[in-house]
Amino acid sequence: MATSQRKILVTSALPYANGPIHLGHMLEYIQTDIWSRYQKLRGHECHYICADDAHGTPIMLKAQQLGIAPEDMIAQVNKEHQQDFADFNIAFDNYHSTHSDENRVLASDIYLKLRANGYIKSKSISQLFDPEKSMFLPDRFVKGTCPKCKSPDQYGDNCDACGATYSPTELINPKSAVSGATPVMKDTEHFFFDLPAFEGMLKEWTRSGALQVEMANKLDEWFEQGLQQWDITRDAPYFGFEIPDAPGKYFYVWLDAPIGYMGSFKNLCDKRPELSFEEFWGKDSTAEVYHFIGKDIVYFHSLFWPAMLHGSGYRQPNSVYAHGYVTVNGAKMSKSKGTFIKARTYLDHLDPEYLRYYYAAKLSSRIDDLDLNLEDFAQRVNSDLVGKLVNLASRTAGFITKRFDGKLAKINDTTLTEAFLAKQEVIAEFYESREYGKAMREIMALADIANGFVADAAPWQMVKHDDQQEAAHQVCSNALNLFRILVTYLKPVLPRLAQDVEAFFQLPLTWNALNQDLAGHEIAPFKAMMQRVELDKVNAMVADSKDNLQVTADAPKTAAPEKTAKASSVSSEPLVNDPISETINFDDFAKIDLRIARIVKAEHVADADKLLKLQLDIGGETRQVFAGIKSAYSPEDLEGKLTVMVANLAPRKMRFGMSEGMVLAAGPGGSDLWILEPHEGAQPGMRVK
Repeated sequence: MATSQRKILVTSALPYANGPIHLGHMLEYIQTDIWSRYQKLRGHECHYICADDAHGTPIMLKAQQLGIAPEDMIAQVNKEHQQDFADFNIAFDNYHSTHSDENRVLASDIYLKLRANGYIKSKSISQLFDPEKSMFLPDRFVKGTCPKCKSPDQYGDNCDACGATYSPTELINPKSAVSGATPVMKDTEHFFFDLPAFEGMLKEWTRSGALQVEMANKLDEWFEQGLQQWDITRDAPYFGFEIPDAPGKYFYVWLDAPIGYMGSFKNLCDKRPELSFEEFWGKDSTAEVYHFIGKDIVYFHSLFWPAMLHGSGYRQPNSVYAHGYVTVNGAKMSKSKGTFIKARTYLDHLDPEYLRYYYAAKLSSRIDDLDLNLEDFAQRVNSDLVGKLVNLASRTAGFITKRFDGKLAKINDTTLTEAFLAKQEVIAEFYESREYGKAMREIMALADIANGFVADAAPWQMVKHDDQQEAAHQVCSNALNLFRILVTYLKPVLPRLAQDVEAFFQLPLTWNALNQDLAGHEIAPFKAMMQRVELDKVNAMVADSKDNLQVTADAPKTAAPEKTAKASSVSSEPLVNDPISETINFDDFAKIDLRIARIVKAEHVADADKLLKLQLDIGGETRQVFAGIKSAYSPEDLEGKLTVMVANLAPRKMRFGMSEGMVLAAGPGGSDLWILEPHEGAQPGMRVK
């Protein structure tokens, strides 16, 4: 069925330019790429654009640590990102950077229009300032004790322990996460976007069908709390765009990041004069604009962004589509388990089409998290793509080449073809509505029918009989035509396979040609198109992704204790027949201050699979220690217990916070690990002799 051509602009969220792409990121780009490819397959004018999000304090500080200019760092990351995406067959029409002339001009234009329309307010605020680094500290660069629950080592905007939100100025004993210095209060002038002025417009837009119902319901909470003016200013030093007429003041990264969608499209328009920027972004645009994002950035894309566009005279997006997170084997991605898998590590071991299909098979229009179960991944790819899809051609194509001059027969019985073609509107609607999992189930159900047809007909038996040659020709030609229809349906998901099938059939696979008559058409000799997923390759990928946090037997013996000591004094692996590496005399041993400690609080550590964060009372003083005992203990099992700690070990700064000692534990590792519990009658602070 012919459809009128649509003009569509589609975007994925901009990856941050301070690190590599991983499989969690890839969910979004695969989801968007499938949707974009589907629109193009239907003959629509669809442009898929993206860019690196290249501004902000973290990028500035990381570049300083590397000893290079931020521009050099983001250029290198941009190159790596684009290569990863290209190798995953992500077909951007343009990939750019927010640190671009186009984005600078558009960000300034939008800001000045908002200011002229009365939506920018100026006021003086007091902010924490790092006296050592001579810089104001963003929320996440201040840490201290939560003012509500008194949990230590919390960020300046919210508490991980109790969930409270607050200003960084409310923290108890705040410290700069940049230098460790105690920050001071300092007044500074900032500019604010008047978000509350758009409450009525936003309430209408968020309930217009532009958002998933779950998103719209979540945003109701923000309306109930009352929208707040949004601070869009950051003080120098800062890597970003300077605010017009305000020397030393910079746009907060979240102001110019979404404008990066417009900047990337403007860059594409400059390269392709037939494209009109105004036609897609002007206030009266009839083109369609869609954003695909993760659920963690709904607030920015569904409140600030449409309000900024509306207030500056641009159009709002038609829809913002959010997806959930990726888990691996039912748990959060983990570096120590090897399930925090970089895109490049995956590509080093496995075919990108495998992951594209697996994600598609599990994606829906909802905001559910998606689990990448590696065993199920291998089984599903092997069953569906190799066993059902490619096998359909591999078991029939050889007969056409060897016995029938490589030419397809005119199919007399078109019953199966008609049944397959009858599914095109159902499958099309599933693609359009992002119900990819349902589309894959429909397609694989058809593949089962086609394979059943071939198995029942058994052309390998037919070709043995002279009087059944034409019947065999019919069966094999019919099977290959059904294969062509299936791969056309799958072309948005499996572009590389589709390319191979196009070479095999020696014709393009298009939606409009699904019912093409191939009688007498010559095919090329069949070549293997897809290999089975081997579990040893999956295991090798996991092994290459592991980030071992444990003390190892071959750790440098000359390193200082605070450099080699981890959160606990045990390794997760038994050191069988491990020789004593170095002896110390009694005087050295006597320097170790072992104290009884009561575990006041124990909690999990985000992004750490082996560590627990402990608050230890050693008699009038509380110490924070990160201990690698999670495999043996749950936090609730530890609170209130007494243990033994090394109290005079030099504090060690970890990426999770400061560890101020070491808990003693023993055992071979894993669940067989025991903290050293003193006998009853011991009191916190007592020395162990």
